[in-house]
Amino acid sequence: MGLRGGAREAYACCVDVQVGKLPAPPEVNEDLPTPVAPQLAKIEDPGSWARILPYAARLKKTSRRNFLVTAGVSAALAGDMLFTRHVQAERRATKILRVPDSYSDLYFPKASWILFPGYKTSWEEAQWILNSLRPALHQRGRLAAIGYSNLGLDVDEIVRELILHVRELGLEKLYFYGHSFGGMLATQVAARLLELHGVETQLIVLDSSPFSRADVLDQSWFDGVVFLYENGFRIPSVLRGGYELGERVAHKDERTWRQILDQTMEQLSPIAPSSVLIQTESAYIYHFDGLRFAGKIGGARMAFLGNSDDGTVNYESARAGWSKVFGANMALPTLSTEGARPAHASPQWNGGLYRPLLEKVQNELEPLPPEPEIPSYKEPNGKVIRPA
Repeated sequence: MGLRGGAREAYACCVDVQVGKLPAPPEVNEDLPTPVAPQLAKIEDPGSWARILPYAARLKKTSRRNFLVTAGVSAALAGDMLFTRHVQAERRATKILRVPDSYSDLYFPKASWILFPGYKTSWEEAQWILNSLRPALHQRGRLAAIGYSNLGLDVDEIVRELILHVRELGLEKLYFYGHSFGGMLATQVAARLLELHGVETQLIVLDSSPFSRADVLDQSWFDGVVFLYENGFRIPSVLRGGYELGERVAHKDERTWRQILDQTMEQLSPIAPSSVLIQTESAYIYHFDGLRFAGKIGGARMAFLGNSDDGTVNYESARAGWSKVFGANMALPTLSTEGARPAHASPQWNGGLYRPLLEKVQNELEPLPPEPEIPSYKEPNGKVIRPA
C-alpha cells in the first residue's frame, strides 16, 4: 500500500509538471490583458489646498452672479420666443378686431365703422388708430378693424370675415375708413359686399389713399418689393428694419425722432406684419385698378382726406383720380390735414386734427335722425303737461 501510494503521488507530480509545460494557444495570449503593477496613490501637499481656497471663493461669487444673469436672459428669451410663437400663430388668419366702446355699443348697435389699415400697419396700430379717433367715430357706430393675415393679403378672406361679422351683430349700416392703401381695399370690399351679399356701404373715408400705383412717390423701392415678391424672394425682417430706419431718417422733416424710433422698432418686434404680408400689400397696390369698381359701390358716399405736404403719396394726382372715377360718390370737397406730422395718413399721431374733420364728414354725409318729440298733453287752459 505504501508503494502504491508513493507511485500515485509520483505519477501525479509528473502529470502536473507535464501539464504545466504545455504551451497556450496563441489566440489566448493575444486576448489576455497585460497585467499592470499597482501604483501607490499620489499624496498631495496639504498646503496646496490652502492656496486654492481664495480662488474658489472668488469663483463662487462670480458663478452665482453669472448664473443669475444667464438665467434671467434665458427666461427673457424663452418668454419672447413663446410670445412670438403665440402672436404668429394667432395672426395666420384674417380677423375682425373689435374695439369695445360702451357708448356706441349702446346707442348704435346696428352700425359700425370698419378700419382698413394702411401699408405695414400692425393689428395693434390699427386699434391705436381707432382709439385715437374714437370720440368722433363712436357718434355713428361701433368700432372694428380688419386684421390682415401674416400669410398674405387675401381679399376673399376679408370679405368672408366681414360678412360673418355683419351677420353676427345684425349690422344694418357700414362706414369704412380707408387708411392709406386701405382706401383702395375698402372700395373693392364695398363693391364685393354689394355684388355678392347685397350689403351696401354708407360711407367710405379715403385717408391719403393712392388711386393707382402711379401715385406712390417712392417708385424704385415700391417696384423692387413687388419684383422680388413675384419672383419668390422674401425680404428678411432685419433687412426690412434697416430700410425702415434709413427711410425715416431720410424723411426726418416729416417725423419726430420719437416717431422714427417707435415706427422702426415696431417693424422689428414680434407684433410687426410679416414680410410676406407687406410684399402682398405692395403687389395689391401695384395691380389695383379703380376703374373696375366704378359704378359698383351703389350709393356709398366718399370723402377724401389729404395733405399737400405728403411725401409718400402724390396728393394732387390721387385726389384727382378718385374724384374723376367716383365723381358720383364723392360728396364732399377734399378735406385738408395740413399740419399733421407725418403728413401721410397719421390719425394715430394727430387725433386732434383728424377728429373735427371726421365729425364734419359725418354731420354732412350721415346726419343723425332728428330726436323724437317728447309726448305731451295740452290742457284747455293752454298748459302743456309732459311726462316726468
